Amino acid sequence: MRNASLYWGTALLSIYILFHACQSEETIRTAQYAVNGQKLYKTYCMNCHGAKGEGLGDLYPPLTDSTFLIGQREQLPCIVKNGISSPIEIQGKTFDTEMPPNPQLTPVEIAYVLTYIGNSFGNEMGLFTLEEVQEALAACN
Repeated sequence: MRNASLYWGTALLSIYILFHACQSEETIRTAQYAVNGQKLYKTYCMNCHGAKGEGLGDLYPPLTDSTFLIGQREQLPCIVKNGISSPIEIQGKTFDTEMPPNPQLTPVEIAYVLTYIGNSFGNEMGLFTLEEVQEALAACN
């Protein structure tokens, strides 16, 4: 019995090490940020942008346009933190509904939610690091 427990313990440890050895640190960190970001998205973003990032008709834009998101990457932390009141065009459609600010979100929470959005809904933007978000927030107009 003792040998069987030792065998299974060693086998599970080997599988764990092998699994984590096959993933880069950034991949693991991106997954961690995205999990935390999903919770924040559900609380602060989903009512307007939808469960699948599809937006809400003519009122709120979808978060499925990777081209727009990639092009605005440096501004996204400011948009999340401070909101936006000017019209934006996404997928050829103009959205003029004001997005309210989220001043309660910390820089790391903004990194979490942007990592979630940036890697969900068909987007593949990788990790938004805390440092990247802090730098962007310092440059907000």
